[in-house]
Amino acid sequence: MHESPQVAVNYQAPEKPDVSIVIPVYNEGAILYAAVAGLTERLDNEFSFSYELILCENGSRDDTVTLARKLQARHPQLRILHCDEPNYGKALRKGIEEARGDIVICDEIDLCNTDFYRRALIEIVDNNYDFVVGSKAMEGARDKRPPLRRFATGVINTLLRIGLGFQGTDTHGLKAFKRERILPVSRRCVVDKDLFASELVIRAQRERHRMIEIPVELEELRAPSVKLIKRVPAVLKGVARLVWVIRVRNR
Repeated sequence: MHESPQVAVNYQAPEKPDVSIVIPVYNEGAILYAAVAGLTERLDNEFSFSYELILCENGSRDDTVTLARKLQARHPQLRILHCDEPNYGKALRKGIEEARGDIVICDEIDLCNTDFYRRALIEIVDNNYDFVVGSKAMEGARDKRPPLRRFATGVINTLLRIGLGFQGTDTHGLKAFKRERILPVSRRCVVDKDLFASELVIRAQRERHRMIEIPVELEELRAPSVKLIKRVPAVLKGVARLVWVIRVRNR
């Protein structure tokens, strides 16, 4: 049973936070309360930057929306956006579009990896990178997902390298970037669902933004909300469309 949220009375969410954390959520009622409570506690105790936490709900059929509204009463820095269909890419794009922070961090509700936040901010603030990708496939990373999931990531990355000239080890998952620099890139993306995140990375790379990958440790708290086998046709279709638009039509 979830705890009854207590109303926070001593925190005012900034109109212009330093960082916007964008997390798409779909049917996450089972873990949402604990994930948000744990993340905000770590952010408040371990970091000095002001932030907003944007949950981009997209077509949930469980109690995700109801629970998110209750959490909002306890955490004024929490914002809730809504898309009317289960669409990860559309939700992520909407969060990036409506973020108010100078730096955007894209995370997953079953990760909430504040160690990535810390290292990514060093690369952006101190080393002046535009875009940081948290790679679960590069040397030094620790990917604890099931073998089939790791294999699928490898296949997708191979397709992106062959079809689109991707130069890197990962495109999907943890990211951080300067919003002003990358927002126009997001607006040029043509696919949504699972491939939006990959297109965003590839377009930023092709446009010569200063980018760096850093290794991350990945251990999901629950099985994916959408079965892997159901995602395959959409992913293949998305890759084909990207090859046509980016490589053939040069757009």
